[in-house]
Amino acid sequence: MNNRLCNILNIKSPIISGGMVWCSGWELASEVSNEGGLGLIGAGSMSPDVLREHIQKCKKATKNTFGVNIPLMNSNSPKHIDIVIEENVPVVFTSAGNPSTYTKKLVDNGIKVVHVIANEKFAFKAQEAGVSAVVCEGFEAGGHNGKEETTTLVLVNQLVGKLDIPIIAAGGIATGEQILAMMVIGAEGVQIGSLFAASRESSAHENFKRAVVSAKEGDTMLLLRNLSPTRLLKGNFFDSIKAAEDRGASKEELLNIIGVGKTKIGMFEGNLDEGELEIGQVSSMIDKIISVKDIFNNLRKEYSEAYLRMKSINELI
Repeated sequence: MNNRLCNILNIKSPIISGGMVWCSGWELASEVSNEGGLGLIGAGSMSPDVLREHIQKCKKATKNTFGVNIPLMNSNSPKHIDIVIEENVPVVFTSAGNPSTYTKKLVDNGIKVVHVIANEKFAFKAQEAGVSAVVCEGFEAGGHNGKEETTTLVLVNQLVGKLDIPIIAAGGIATGEQILAMMVIGAEGVQIGSLFAASRESSAHENFKRAVVSAKEGDTMLLLRNLSPTRLLKGNFFDSIKAAEDRGASKEELLNIIGVGKTKIGMFEGNLDEGELEIGQVSSMIDKIISVKDIFNNLRKEYSEAYLRMKSINELI
């Protein structure tokens, strides 16, 4: 596919892997880029030195464009910004913060910037800041979400035609049919998280991957609405947070329960009893751990078949 987003990011396929903490290392990012998409390294769980190491390894593993996702609320974000500039990373996705903070600095250094948003207000702020595209992430997505709880379908559809820059749909996407649906309503690309989090190349622990592919409908839920809405996989950590919220726990008590490093314990170290498990609602549709190459082959086949079906029903309404 050759569309505006592909031209901006210098990629062949408008499929972008999520820059997920503890999942999106250089192996996942490079394989997604090798398949023609845009692989992202997730800097949110990395120290500056570790991020530099992953960038350098990714450069050796792929000749194609890759990027780095930097959550701006992370205390290491200023150092991460300097590293991506020093390492000549071509694309940076920013999230969880004000897009105007670093966009100009990155753009002035020849880096394309994409910002993740969850509502219309911040979509326009991102555009005004000078980003090349926005990721419209619905509340189906895993991890941190917008307080509005707007679905991907609604968010993308309400912004199409209002923005001058390309829209990338994210949240609840794991099949070629879902990619086609997003493109039909006006998105120019998709960002996929959960499906790649459970891939062979993901840096997540095998225990976490098995938990993802075992998830059923209703096994994820949005909690922590009064702090930072977060979609979690049900388990012991989930139960402790939900019980505290149900009894009206204060923000201080909730922060104490969350503690420090719980995502690493659960997703990277594989302690499913004590760790925080962030994954999207679409996990109920993922039933096996497969390679990135097989994921792309499946998505392309599903997309093509769905496109042919759509052509055959274009006169029904």
